[in-house]
Amino acid sequence: MTERASGTGACPICGKPAATEYRPFCSKRCADVDLSRWLGGVYRVETEESPDAPKKDED
Repeated sequence: MTERASGTGACPICGKPAATEYRPFCSKRCADVDLSRWLGGVYRVETEESPDAPKKDED
């Protein structure tokens, strides 16, 4: 099995071994830190769209 498939690996926040319950994190705290970073805009997915581009309606 690979690290990802087995659930063993390092927590991406602190580097401790991942816990099955919070995979890929080691704890709820590290999972919450990661969520906070996403919500705060620290992480983002790059796109070709400009922030001022009009949004298309999806039907």
